Amino acid sequence: MNFLSGEQLAKNLGERILFEELDISINKGDKIALIANNGTGKSSLLKILAKEDDPDIGVVRYGKNIRIAYLSQEANFEENLTIQELIDYSSSDVLSIIRSYESALNAQTNNFNTETQRIFNQATIKMDQYNAWDYERKLKELLSRFNISDFNQPIASLSGGQKKRLAISLTLLNNPDLLILDEPTNHLDLEMIIWLENYLKKSSISILMVSHDRYFIDSICNQIIELNQGKLQTYNGDYAYFLEKKNYLETAQATEIEKAKQLYKKELDWIRRSPKARTTKSKSRIGSFYKTEAKAKSGTKEKELQLSVKMNRIGGKVLELKKVYKSYKDLIIIKGFDYTFKKGERIGIVGKNGTGKSTFLDVIMGIEPADSGKINRGDTIVFGYYSQEGIKNIKPNKRVIEVLKDIADVITLANGSKVSASQLLNQFLFPPQMQNQQVSKLSGGEKRRLYLLTVLMKNPNFLILDEPTNDLDIITLNKLEAFLEDFGGCIIVVSHDRYFLDKVVEHIFIFEGNGVIRDFNGSYTEYRLCLDSKKHNKNYTQKNLKKTEKKKDIKAKLSFKEKYEFENLEKEIEHLEKEKTKLEFLISENSDNYEFVNEKAKILDQLIKDIDTKTDRWMTLSEY
Repeated sequence: MNFLSGEQLAKNLGERILFEELDISINKGDKIALIANNGTGKSSLLKILAKEDDPDIGVVRYGKNIRIAYLSQEANFEENLTIQELIDYSSSDVLSIIRSYESALNAQTNNFNTETQRIFNQATIKMDQYNAWDYERKLKELLSRFNISDFNQPIASLSGGQKKRLAISLTLLNNPDLLILDEPTNHLDLEMIIWLENYLKKSSISILMVSHDRYFIDSICNQIIELNQGKLQTYNGDYAYFLEKKNYLETAQATEIEKAKQLYKKELDWIRRSPKARTTKSKSRIGSFYKTEAKAKSGTKEKELQLSVKMNRIGGKVLELKKVYKSYKDLIIIKGFDYTFKKGERIGIVGKNGTGKSTFLDVIMGIEPADSGKINRGDTIVFGYYSQEGIKNIKPNKRVIEVLKDIADVITLANGSKVSASQLLNQFLFPPQMQNQQVSKLSGGEKRRLYLLTVLMKNPNFLILDEPTNDLDIITLNKLEAFLEDFGGCIIVVSHDRYFLDKVVEHIFIFEGNGVIRDFNGSYTEYRLCLDSKKHNKNYTQKNLKKTEKKKDIKAKLSFKEKYEFENLEKEIEHLEKEKTKLEFLISENSDNYEFVNEKAKILDQLIKDIDTKTDRWMTLSEY
């Protein structure tokens, strides 16, 4: 079943062509990711397909009775409303149907006749179709899952993450046939992203989304559409398949272009000899020449983002935090945090929204004062701080070139060469025609790329990045990851992008709330595997406890000694599990002490063997 089809779609932004002559089709069961560079009109295309905007040229046709729900990048709500008032006054399809039903019920109650009964019956059918009978209960259940429980809270008091979660809840409960999502994971913490990922993966809703989260795309989507140079290329598979197929197509295309170039040179010599196109053969050869010329010149490579800046030398002392405390009234952010950063260390910070991750970075930078404790920064350390709020400091009425010239006219690159502000902008995919534009005319991703450039051009040796992946396209992300992998300085990065964390960091700080910050020595995926392993062990123990209780109700055919052993094994296993957890924590806390880790690792190995032996024995006895 065809949900929608767009034909010959075109959209301009002033004098700037976003896209033209685009054809797109979405069918039932499609789960599509739209991938493109920033500034190419991804969000604009989504708005057109979601009926939020009109194309300059072209037409979009929709299937009969197709319900579409659209989630924009930023949630725009009436700030003076409460959450409950927003729900009551929402113009969503489901709520409109509920109001129509209530109106029809009221009309039939007050004036029962054939017409009011007909309207009431139609409204009842609609309620069934949209499964709207317990809408408010389902909405509040979903909001509760998204950690929103105070429905009298004003919209103005909500954080960006809370607004995004509220918008997602309202969008999902519209019961759409087609869900159009623009960067759905922005402002969500990792737990919420994983929940949304699992929900969409299991759902039968068709999806068209723009997202920079590659794990999210790979888990959900069965089709990738790439918008490149104003054209759409479809790949029927997940993100991993897209990368493989794209590389194959680019290699094949490069081979064809190279052959065309060789033939073009040969044919150009023939054309220059001015053949008289009198015969059919000559005319045919001239026609073929122009086709070959077009093919040979089609291989102009897109200018790639160049990330290359000089890094200042790092001395012996980097950054040291001693017994640092920070709180806002009753909200504890940091409680007695100790850590000494080493050269080249790269740390990722994860945790739920509101646990103080951004405040922690502000304390390190001295933007927010610590309540107590010491923060010692090395004399040679030059911080580059990419904050969530920093982008707001770039004045929208300034020209792009002026933003850089306010910092420096000439910049030194990693290889020692010097370039002008204009040349550096060109390397960051801001061609000359864009450099004189006002910042306000840039897309969200382009503004972030410009802000990233202002951070890097100060030649930092300690990068602190707070959600750097938001609004960046995947191509820019790949370049940023490659740059950070080669970066010789220290890195602290707060991110909800699991792929990005796995590529960039080797160590994790987990913000658990109430000032508790755990330290895990490993990648993000290793941390998740460790969490899952602990959950599995806990569930296994609980399952065994239930089995034990059940067995106790039945008279077991065991000797007195075996019965005594059976009853004590569970306690012993539980005690060993606790010892194992404590030991794992100690090893993680002292990961830089090789002798300590080596000694404790041997004890941990023996503990695991003891747990396995006692578990096997318990299972043997439990059979009786």
